[in-house]
Amino acid sequence: SASKAATELAFKAYAASFLDARPDLGAATTRAGNVIGGGDWAADRLIPDAVRAFSEGRPLLIRNPDAVRPWQHVLEPVTGMITLAERLVETPDSAAGSWNFGPEESDSRTVSWVADKLVDAWGQGAHWTSIDDRGPHEAKFLTLSSAKAKAELGWRPLWRAEEAIPLTAEWYRAFYEGANMTTFTEHQISSFVKGKNRGKQYSAKAAVQSRAVA
Repeated sequence: SASKAATELAFKAYAASFLDARPDLGAATTRAGNVIGGGDWAADRLIPDAVRAFSEGRPLLIRNPDAVRPWQHVLEPVTGMITLAERLVETPDSAAGSWNFGPEESDSRTVSWVADKLVDAWGQGAHWTSIDDRGPHEAKFLTLSSAKAKAELGWRPLWRAEEAIPLTAEWYRAFYEGANMTTFTEHQISSFVKGKNRGKQYSAKAAVQSRAVA
């Protein structure tokens, strides 16, 4: 949290010093929620730790099952950032500043809730257990407001946590089963983009670009 606040202060100082005289140039910072989705192999992250454990027949070990986080599929903030980039080109002044791209408030869920959904989606005897690990302090509750992005960019998340978790599990299961992950990933992106187009929440250009960038 401190590093994020420091980043914002550095950005605002730079913008005030060098960009205020450039109305033709828009600059913005963005933040996302707790991002999930295929392709994340980082250590000490819930989903990657879970799929590694499940694929090896081990239980997932969780330190803070009651911690609440804003969970969202990676394609949500990616599409939001592309939409913001479009706006920065078209009307720099109106899009400059700081933006959040997070899930709906009801998708701020406990770690244990996400773990249960992931276990259900994975099957094959997958399970998790809580451990008493006196590691570094972690905030009990984290969330973020995307009201600005919704009101000014027309951006809204599409996949709820109930959908995003099984889709994430499908990606990792396909990987471990030796599927062509380029084809599989493109299929998930295509499904996401089609959903956005049905809702008419993004321009056609943004929808096409979201597939290319993701």
